[in-house]
Amino acid sequence: MLKGKQTWIFENKPVIIASAAVGGPFEAAGKLAQDFDILHDDIWLGQDSFEKAEKILLKEAAEKAIEKSGVKKEDINFFISGDLLNQIISSSFTARDLGIPYLGVFGACSSAMEGLAIAANLINSKSAIHTVSGASSHNAAAEKQFRYPTEYGSQKPPTAQWTVTGAGAAVLGQQGKGPKVTSATMGKVIDMGISDPFNMGAAMAPAAVDTIETHFKNMNLDPTYYDLIATGDLGQVGHTIAKDMFKEHGFKMPDSIFTDCGLLIFKKEQPVMAGGSGCGCSATVTFGHLLNRMRKGELKKILVIATGALLSPLSYQQKESIPCIAHAVSIEI
Repeated sequence: MLKGKQTWIFENKPVIIASAAVGGPFEAAGKLAQDFDILHDDIWLGQDSFEKAEKILLKEAAEKAIEKSGVKKEDINFFISGDLLNQIISSSFTARDLGIPYLGVFGACSSAMEGLAIAANLINSKSAIHTVSGASSHNAAAEKQFRYPTEYGSQKPPTAQWTVTGAGAAVLGQQGKGPKVTSATMGKVIDMGISDPFNMGAAMAPAAVDTIETHFKNMNLDPTYYDLIATGDLGQVGHTIAKDMFKEHGFKMPDSIFTDCGLLIFKKEQPVMAGGSGCGCSATVTFGHLLNRMRKGELKKILVIATGALLSPLSYQQKESIPCIAHAVSIEI
């Protein structure tokens, strides 16, 4: 099951029976609107705080994925989820409402693939029959916590990114029809000394490159094995840096298959600076757009590498640099 130091091989090939994506009004105006199951026209979602709105997003994604799977909620063994808010309250409060045994994870924006890898591992080892894996973020809630209150209206540099208001979830099982999770490479924390919270792409790119190169080394594969290789939310800046690093390392990554969820989700004319980010970025793009493409037969093998900046308001106030991580999950038909 373990290959190399960091890669899990899932011999029993856990099945993604169903998945769902939920988004806000900005996502509804984006490139992938047709791949969302639910889209809201109000970022408040009828709540009196952005944080409560985010919980609704995650709950809807989990419940929609469960509904689509045909699996009874009482037959699901574990709910694995993460988000960006303090003590991952969106995930914990959603778990309270779902009533499913819960494992909370925090990998910042890498949480979607961290959760999916753990869910697949539980299924593969027969420690669970069914699991739900999810992640969420909310633009206004993240801005308020990590940067400035939205009312402040601060200007952002071109290197900054736009946190996705959305949530994605997937139901995995030992049996069923759907794409299969075949392996996962868990990343290690890499810190290049970057401390600018408005340049997350540059901070996270080295972690993404390290995990990707480790995955192919452990698996003894060439990148062309996959139809698509997508990082989580490096945005334009981080994506460019990652490609430059691959060239420096002599690692042949074809431009035709290498993309980023943060570049896919929004239209060029939307004012998102360097692209999308947030736990909801790779979660909605993977559990919505990419899996839909696999179900249509357009893609047969994909590798998703969700990236996370492991900073907090506290670490920033203490003038710490930004430690980053990336987790890769391979999904195949």
